[in-house]
Amino acid sequence: MTADIETAKTTTIAAASRRHESHVRVRYRAPFALRCGALLIDYIVLALVLTFSIMIARLMGGGARLAGGTAEKIGIVLTLIVAVADLGVLAGITGRSIGKWTTGLRIERIHGGAPGIVRALVRHFVGYPLSLLTFGLGFLIATVTPTGRALHDFISGTVVVRRSVAPVIPSARRIRR
Repeated sequence: MTADIETAKTTTIAAASRRHESHVRVRYRAPFALRCGALLIDYIVLALVLTFSIMIARLMGGGARLAGGTAEKIGIVLTLIVAVADLGVLAGITGRSIGKWTTGLRIERIHGGAPGIVRALVRHFVGYPLSLLTFGLGFLIATVTPTGRALHDFISGTVVVRRSVAPVIPSARRIRR
């Protein structure tokens, strides 16, 4: 079940003067299970990057001789780069990591808008570990708060939403063919 976080009626002036149309934009709280699915997808992507980079490094660089050496270091560095790009830069600019994009969720500031790169980095690389250090209670806070915000959302000043736009109601005047 989802709850409304905010409802804002928006009207474009040009369209209103011509057709008297308006639409309502509603932000819905993201369901906890969907948020968990998005996080799982992000971590699967990172695990795949690590696995494939180590496989390629071992195939090209000498196989098992490099176990615990260069192949793993290359894979870890590449995975860290992808993690910062996905969870920090991409989520900061667009409000969506790969997992959030596939599940239809968006990270926003409390009053709307993309979170920004610094806020996204704080959310993922400071807030997530703190949520885990509380034995997962930081994540479970999202199930009991009315806005659906977890500990890492409170730390970074963000909220995870699922957007829905109501259909535009056509004007009373209809065009006949």
